[in-house]
Amino acid sequence: MLRTHTPVRALTPADRDEALALCARDPAANCFVAGRIEEGALHSMPGALLGVPGQDGDLRSVAWASANLVPVECDLASLDAIAAKVRRWRRHCASIFGPVDQVAGLWERLGPAWGPARTIRREQLLMSTGVDPGDWGVAIDPRVRLARMDELDLVVPAAAAMFTEEIGYPPFVGSSANYRAVVSGLIRSGRTYVWVDQGRVLFKADVGSVGVDAAQIQGVWLAPALRGQGLATSLMAAVTSAVLRGVASEATLYVNDFNTPAIATYEAVGFRRVGTFATILL
Repeated sequence: MLRTHTPVRALTPADRDEALALCARDPAANCFVAGRIEEGALHSMPGALLGVPGQDGDLRSVAWASANLVPVECDLASLDAIAAKVRRWRRHCASIFGPVDQVAGLWERLGPAWGPARTIRREQLLMSTGVDPGDWGVAIDPRVRLARMDELDLVVPAAAAMFTEEIGYPPFVGSSANYRAVVSGLIRSGRTYVWVDQGRVLFKADVGSVGVDAAQIQGVWLAPALRGQGLATSLMAAVTSAVLRGVASEATLYVNDFNTPAIATYEAVGFRRVGTFATILL
C-alpha cells in the first residue's frame, strides 16, 4: 500500500497564533514550545519550529527542533513526517522530551539512526497546580526571592550542581561562559528564585518556560546538607505562590518517577499528576 506523503514545513511568524492555539490544547504539556513561540522564536530562530498540516491545511501538529526535539499534539502520521525530516539532524539535538507516547514514537523512528541514547527516562510525572499553596494553609518560606544580577557568581555553582545531579554530567567542560550566559538570562528575566544565606545559594528554582498562561518550573535544588530536614515544602511553596501570583495561572513541572522525595514535596504544595513525560538524552 502506498503511504500518503505528509508535508512538513518550517513555520513563520504568520503561523504564530495557530501554533499557540495548538499548544493551548494542553498548556502543561506544551508549555516549553509555547514559551519559545511567545519569546519570538519564529522571528529569531527561523526553521526551528516545524509544522505538519492536516487535510484542511490547518496545523495538525508541530515540533520544536533545535537543541531539543519536542513534539506537540503529534499523531502517528505526524511522527512519521517529523522523524523523516529530522533524522539527519542528530548533532543538533541533545534530547527528545515531551508526552511519553509522542517521545516513544519519535524514538522508535529515530533510534536506529540516532542511537544509542545516553539515558532514557521512560516515566516522568507531569504535574500541575493552579491553586496558591498559601491559600490552603501551606507555609510560605519568606526567605525565597528573585535572584539579583549581582548574585550570578553565587547562582552558577548551585545551577551547575543541580544539572550534574539530574543529568549525570556537568553542564560545561572548560569555559563556563555559555552556561553563565544561560543562567544570567534567567536571572535577568526574573525567572530564578533563590534562598541566599551568608553568601551561599541554599535553594534555587527556575521558571524555564512561560506560554499559553502556564509556567514550567525547573532546576529545583536544595543544598545537600539541608535535605531531609522538612524545609523543601515551604521553599517550593514560596516559588509556586510567586509563580501563580505574578507569572501564570498554571504552574507545571515534570519529575522522574524514581524521585520520591521530590514528588512528595510537590504533592504537599498542591501539584497533581496530569500526564506522563519521557526524556531521551543523546
